[in-house]
Amino acid sequence: MTIEDAAARLDKHRNSLYRIEAGETKVDVHLARTMMDVYDHYAPDLLDQVRDALAPGWWTTYGLRNMGYVDIETEAVAVRELTLLHVPGLLQTEDYARAVLESGQRWSKPELAAHVKVRMVRQRRLIAEDDPLHLTALVDETALRQRIGSSALMREQLEYLTMVAEIDTVDLRVLPQTIGAHAGQRGPFTLLYFPDPAEPPLLYVSYATGALHSEDPDQVNRAKVLFENLRGLALAPAESVALIERVHAEFE
Repeated sequence: MTIEDAAARLDKHRNSLYRIEAGETKVDVHLARTMMDVYDHYAPDLLDQVRDALAPGWWTTYGLRNMGYVDIETEAVAVRELTLLHVPGLLQTEDYARAVLESGQRWSKPELAAHVKVRMVRQRRLIAEDDPLHLTALVDETALRQRIGSSALMREQLEYLTMVAEIDTVDLRVLPQTIGAHAGQRGPFTLLYFPDPAEPPLLYVSYATGALHSEDPDQVNRAKVLFENLRGLALAPAESVALIERVHAEFE
């Protein structure tokens, strides 16, 4: 069945179906039932999944909407993240997070406070007993030296990194400047893994005007290979902490 045929039988414009297939528009329960009839394919748990997807995310209690990445991360069990200019959000102090968010977009004071709070809440999963989140973070040394806010703020952030590096769910590794140019400098990215082994990892890439979410096997596999290659170039966890401590001393 072509998308034009399906759109006509569903009383939808084909662009609406394209947006649904791309994950840009959510499906309601009525449309899901109709689609199963039109496609002559019944999925027993699909309607429950639709209801779950339509339920407000936990971050809405802070007055925020459309937190696409947070929605995905909430479902994930493991995150592999490469960062170049900033410390990963899951490892930021409150003051550092506020400074980064302020530099990226103009927020009202309530909006900024809400985004900072959500970022702090996300970090709780790193130490949660139930449903913990495992983070492997590759951080370019540039991010450690990039001054965000005051020297005091940077010292606090670097001290915090040395502490969270001790958490069992955190694997923090620094890509030192001594390795020179590397393939990861083309841009930061994140890989997210989910509880069901049959569910493919998702590649997330943020850019100036939006973000890319991809489950394309080729793109995901290339990102996985790149991440593993970079992890081989990075310092071991203990050596990474030692470097962080040296950079900390330079902010004194």
